[in-house]
Amino acid sequence: MAPLEIPTLETERLILRAPQPGDFDAWAAFCADEEAARYIGGKQDRIGAWRIMSVMAGGWFTRGYSMFSVIEKPTGRWVGRVGPWQPEGWPGPEVGWGIVRDAWGAGYATEAATAAIDWAFATQGWTEVIHTIEAANVNSQKVAQRLGSRILRQAVLPPPMNVAVDCWGQSREEWLARRR
Repeated sequence: MAPLEIPTLETERLILRAPQPGDFDAWAAFCADEEAARYIGGKQDRIGAWRIMSVMAGGWFTRGYSMFSVIEKPTGRWVGRVGPWQPEGWPGPEVGWGIVRDAWGAGYATEAATAAIDWAFATQGWTEVIHTIEAANVNSQKVAQRLGSRILRQAVLPPPMNVAVDCWGQSREEWLARRR
């Protein structure tokens, strides 16, 4: 098997790269923040955070894509995870986001998701992108709107989540037309 090449993406303020062992303490603190983790599986202890980070890292090997660690360029600080995601049973190819609470409002989710969507459409052959968002998650709905997405359909996430969500999203053609 050829070695896997996980890309590094750069935006004006951020670096999106593969999760690394040195990210774990920041990742675990993020997962332990009840407010930040509310709509992405809920608060987790360090063991749960390790499993989540390992699943995200493993997605690169099983799917060829997964969430990136999001790093602030000026500080080198881990500020979240954003990227393509479609575990077994998921309602479609998603680009999702989770940003540390003290960076909310800085536009990082939109900036990183834009880069991740560009990459996914350019390399993965996706015909649409979705964002699974609970009806009460107003902050993520605003990010989806800034990305040009709209509610396409409803779904229930597979176990163990079993959560009803709105699938926001758009077609590849809609995304590319907006980006022109």
